[in-house]
Amino acid sequence: MLINCVAYQEGKKLSDIPVEDISDYLERPGCFVWVALRDATDAEMVQMKEEFGLHELAVEDAARGHQRPKIEEYGDSLFTIVHTVDLEGDALVTGELAIFAGPNYVLSARRDAVKGFLGVRARAEREPHLLSMGSCFVMYALMDAVVDRYFPVVDMLESELETIEDRIFTHGAQRQNVERLYQLKRKGLELRHAVIPLVDAVGSLLGGRAPALATGVQDYLRDVHDHLIRIAGRLDSIRDTIATAIQVNLAMVSIDESEVNKQLAAWAAIFAVFTAFAGVWGMNFKVMPELEWKWGYPMALGVMIAVCVYLYRRFRKAGWL
Repeated sequence: MLINCVAYQEGKKLSDIPVEDISDYLERPGCFVWVALRDATDAEMVQMKEEFGLHELAVEDAARGHQRPKIEEYGDSLFTIVHTVDLEGDALVTGELAIFAGPNYVLSARRDAVKGFLGVRARAEREPHLLSMGSCFVMYALMDAVVDRYFPVVDMLESELETIEDRIFTHGAQRQNVERLYQLKRKGLELRHAVIPLVDAVGSLLGGRAPALATGVQDYLRDVHDHLIRIAGRLDSIRDTIATAIQVNLAMVSIDESEVNKQLAAWAAIFAVFTAFAGVWGMNFKVMPELEWKWGYPMALGVMIAVCVYLYRRFRKAGWL
């Protein structure tokens, strides 16, 4: 679906234009066209391919979706895929943003993204001196907006991890902690899949071998690259902390099981006294001492109880009970 199609001259907005007039405005010197699509159909992508002269492989990737974040160079144009990651409650919603940037045009096509990029356009139009840099600045602005949305997700992951860490030593919460840690690990991997490939992709636009289209905005792209590196570092820290927390949690489970086994062994030893004494005295030997004595049965019970009390106190002192 077409969101907007606007022509700009020297950084200033000329007007909204119909799609059919795009090729006419592209012929004007100092003019570039910025088109935004959402969940574009195949017919719309074919129309944009014809108007802008897009490479068929790039159009195919944008139309198919489910692509790895990347930046590819096609002649004098750049094709960029970035993943959007947004929060909806405690869940992460991922989408894709495809950016076609040429000398005098920018086409952005988002798919499955929760939030739009109207704020990026409004910000760019408020800064005509930057927008006058043309399509390369628009490409940077869109990428910067996507990367900035990663930071709240990382903050949420760190906050949730701290909450789980506070509960690790809570008795009886081990199973729930492990489940939450694995859910958190999965969220971290989703964001990591969006960030890590983009670090190398944006890095390829920096330095002396950068594409000609990106040479004018290398300072801005370097800022995006720095943000990505910071996010990647925080994700690595989260991943390591989750692994450590899982190991500690499993160790706590083993300790709890050991305590239960100690208690069971202690009670088994105490009750074994009754079994042992009763087994011996239950043999009914003819010449067994005190067999015919009227106090023999109470004495046997007294000996059993005395031994059990002694064992109970020893196990209690040893911390088994």
